[in-house]
Amino acid sequence: MSTEPLAAQAVAEGESPELRHDWTRAEVEAIYRTPVPELVFRAQTVHRQFHAPDRVQTCQLLSIKTGGCPEDCAYCPQSAHYDAPVDRQGLLDPEHVVSVARDAAARGVTRFCMGAAWRQAPEGREFEKVLEMVRGVSSLGLEVCCTLGMLKEEQAQQLKEAGLSAYNHNLDTSPEFYGSIITTRVYEDRLKTLAAVRKAGITVCCGGILGMGERETDRIGLLQQLAALRPHPESVPINMLVRVEGTPLANMPALDPMEMVRAIATARILMPASRVRLAAGRKQLSPEAVTLCFLAGANSIFVGEKLLTTPNPGPDEDYQLLEKLGMQPLESHAV
Repeated sequence: MSTEPLAAQAVAEGESPELRHDWTRAEVEAIYRTPVPELVFRAQTVHRQFHAPDRVQTCQLLSIKTGGCPEDCAYCPQSAHYDAPVDRQGLLDPEHVVSVARDAAARGVTRFCMGAAWRQAPEGREFEKVLEMVRGVSSLGLEVCCTLGMLKEEQAQQLKEAGLSAYNHNLDTSPEFYGSIITTRVYEDRLKTLAAVRKAGITVCCGGILGMGERETDRIGLLQQLAALRPHPESVPINMLVRVEGTPLANMPALDPMEMVRAIATARILMPASRVRLAAGRKQLSPEAVTLCFLAGANSIFVGEKLLTTPNPGPDEDYQLLEKLGMQPLESHAV
């Protein structure tokens, strides 16, 4: 008698999987440790039941306020705690941000994300400027996502009214490893922000980072935490650590790309309806590794020269790879 999880057996047999939120650590571990050919097959089977297999959403991420963050996230060059090569920059002018978004839309981008290096979204004039940015970008017909740090319920409601589509707030890693990476806030703080976003009716973008020195069990724990959220995050970014000089994780060994493939495939099986985003660190992956990530269920990439402050493949590289694979960017408002 097979010992694999019943949901995994159903996927292998081509049945439509149900959305579950009660995955056990043992079930997630069994999926994650499945031999890669079988794991990717299962993930691709699930992927085709919920998504067009030849479509990839292209997103652009812009840093609207850079550096000087009081948080001590060990991976982040924008932390004020570290001497990383990042120039501090105040909040950008809303007109400039909307202009950048307009150019992105002209290149086929359908989701525009704005990130600010704050611990907590501010009150007053700065927040009003962010609302102005959201209104402007939303008016272009783009999905609008923000990541501004912790958020109060009333701020989430204001963002919703301004036209915000999604809010990004990553769990980063497992609850057990979290304190090794961040000490200036606790896991529960992140969950409270996600709850405020949900209450306002904004979709959730929530994922994590691989390659920070965590164990395999921590990657499994992160994926289980994400799949336990009700509902699942509509957007699940899987990031590979970008090692930046001056940060505590600058000398971490390079992550084996197959760990990205395993994590993406597992995320796809656990959260079949979510958009799984191959996010930061893509410049460190070969075209073949990126292709495997697509096969494993990733259906979104970030385009543009930078992801906040870290390098990203150029647009020509991205579109050449998609063309070579016979894949196409997701069209605006396409399902």
